Amino acid sequence: MLISFHSLEDRLVKDALREAGRNKIFEVLTKKPVIAQEQEQMRNPRSRSAKMRSAEKQGTGTREQGTAGKYKG
Repeated sequence: MLISFHSLEDRLVKDALREAGRNKIFEVLTKKPVIAQEQEQMRNPRSRSAKMRSAEKQGTGTREQGTAGKYKG
């Protein structure tokens, strides 16, 4: 689960999740970002810019040898 607070951050998150989904590393669970409801935005004005995206790690994926189990991307 990732939360971004700026449109440029959200673009990076969106592109990274899309690419990881294509490589079968993650399954993207949210097609569009989840945003705060109007009541929350009234109580907490900072929540206006927050966008949450969610993905689930898959059991398969491409790993590069010699990286001690870390994904290269």
